[in-house]
Amino acid sequence: MKNEDIFSRYSRQIFIEEIGLEGQRKIMNSKVLVIGAGGLGSPVIQYLAAAGVGTLGVADFDEVELHNLNRQIIHNEHSVGISKVKSAETFVKNLNHQVKFIGFEDKIEDENIEEIISHFDIVVDGSDNFKTRYLINDACVKLRKPLVYGSILGFSGQVAVFNYNGSKNLRDIFPEPPSDENLPDCDSLGVLGALPGIVGSMMANLTLKLITDLPLNTNQLTLIDTLNWTFQTIEF
Repeated sequence: MKNEDIFSRYSRQIFIEEIGLEGQRKIMNSKVLVIGAGGLGSPVIQYLAAAGVGTLGVADFDEVELHNLNRQIIHNEHSVGISKVKSAETFVKNLNHQVKFIGFEDKIEDENIEEIISHFDIVVDGSDNFKTRYLINDACVKLRKPLVYGSILGFSGQVAVFNYNGSKNLRDIFPEPPSDENLPDCDSLGVLGALPGIVGSMMANLTLKLITDLPLNTNQLTLIDTLNWTFQTIEF
């Protein structure tokens, strides 16, 4: 892309003193993997592609279903029945064709996770179950990859940055995953459609701060309660 085109597309980011041209170059040279192209992954993918992340990986083994559309805003009615990765790729290419999209239509498991994440600078966890979250966390610790974490349920969400410049990780605050029995989830208790947009946008913002070396508060878990509109930070 020509310099004038770069400036025209990203001028509102470049105008920010803390970003500038140097920061935009970092964004365009970055490689980010988003695990999950659902409620949280959708706004993350949207805003990272819009920001001009150079290489955007997306891993998800599910297909788009009609009930996804209240919150998974990169998909649409024409996406129902096709893979979320394919739908995400179409969205990204329509939004910003300069972004290199790498799709993984595979379930993240012990056998493939290290190979997948090894090619990326930052991992964003938009998964929806504890087993995958801990698997992602442990692989990022082993391979020394910073991890942007988020979770949602009902009106509530959480965000954090793990494993960045020696900071703590998921197991430092929750050493073991909870039992599978009676675990709440979005399938049984639901989620208000705008909530993942809020939490996912925060995750995208944290990712861009990581890329551009902006100050980050580590060893913190932010709790978001959109029913009572409160935000709480827990040090760990």
